Amino acid sequence: MPHSFRHATVTSVDIHAGMRRKTRWSPFEILFWICAVAAWFLAPSEHLILTEIVGFAVLALSIDLVLGYAGIVTLGQAAMYGTGAYASGLFSIYVTGEPLTGLLVAALAGAAVALPTSLLLLRGADLTRLMVTLGVAAVLHEIANQASWLTGGADGLQGITIEPLFGRFDFDFYGHTGYAYSLAVLFVLFVIARFITASPFGYSLRAIRDNPLRASAIGIPVKARLIAVYTLSGAYAGIAGALFTQTQQFISLDALSFQKSADGLMVLVIGGTGYLYGGIVGAWSTSLSRTPCRR
Repeated sequence: MPHSFRHATVTSVDIHAGMRRKTRWSPFEILFWICAVAAWFLAPSEHLILTEIVGFAVLALSIDLVLGYAGIVTLGQAAMYGTGAYASGLFSIYVTGEPLTGLLVAALAGAAVALPTSLLLLRGADLTRLMVTLGVAAVLHEIANQASWLTGGADGLQGITIEPLFGRFDFDFYGHTGYAYSLAVLFVLFVIARFITASPFGYSLRAIRDNPLRASAIGIPVKARLIAVYTLSGAYAGIAGALFTQTQQFISLDALSFQKSADGLMVLVIGGTGYLYGGIVGAWSTSLSRTPCRR
């Protein structure tokens, strides 16, 4: 067997072994999710703040997909977050308040905003991308403000009614159902993101992040990969917006504001980029710092 062939074979085996290691759950990860579930039983009085933490974690996870893995700097994630929030709210008012269907509608709405925006991101470097994403969010914010007959404008979208989950579990004011529901959604999204980032697609994103020219030279379709991950990120952000709408049953223009994007980016930076748990850790740390101590 030629030496070059043996070397290529070993390299391929090593890559697949590395991917298997990436998808393997460590004891600390298992313990983390057990603690998250245990919080539902052990801290019932904190379910409202825990629901808020999970919502921010989903938003930060959406940013991590584009910033931590693809190297796309963005300050406009609120565009997809707010679009998903309003889409979910309007869907519940005019069609049905079934929550899982509302999540799907929000994901499609967020992806629908992210897809055309991603085409603009391909034309510039970091500063250009930053301004484009910021501009898209600002435009959508003004559209929602002007379309007050549909969105409620500065008064917010009211009259949102979410049906019981699976027809049995009501979204109560104490956040009991909201936390369990949001945590389950976060876990599913996390598992999907974990699988994607550990796949050849995820490795190609890292190559693009580190050196786009070299990635293109070895045959990676850079533009197609960036469009795909940004669209996926938009769907995640739309779901984050829907979680807020469904658990709060109210949505305002703040969902499309610059502050929402900045908060999501801050949460991610605090927790760390490029390993998926950063958004969760950052959301937890930030929320704790904002919560006054109790006697």
